Amino acid sequence: MSATTTEPASTSTVEAPPPAETLSLTEVAADKVKEIRDAEAIEDHYALRVKVLGGGCAGFQYDLYFDEQAEGDVVTESHGVKLVIDPMSLMYLMGTTIDYVEGLAGAGFKFNNPNATGSCGCGSSFSV
Repeated sequence: MSATTTEPASTSTVEAPPPAETLSLTEVAADKVKEIRDAEAIEDHYALRVKVLGGGCAGFQYDLYFDEQAEGDVVTESHGVKLVIDPMSLMYLMGTTIDYVEGLAGAGFKFNNPNATGSCGCGSSFSV
């Protein structure tokens, strides 16, 4: 008679690596995300999706929007903001910090991505 073991049920999310290895928001960026969520009455079950898309003048561009968690997403939290990232985007975002900056040229989210080898003048496009 052989012993059987029960495998744990699979889940639809992927455990995030330690925060320093994934991506994070600065406290200022997290506060801005919460402010936007409140101003637009976004429901709490929506997380902030951070995505990398092909395109832009340097090859890739960042995308941020509120979205529901999808199967296979990596889920993490930074300063009280739940973040979801698809595995393909995560490859390009490992170690990235997202900040929110205001200045004479305007305001917006700034990606400090250690994987980027170049970027364009607009700051929303990068190359690896």
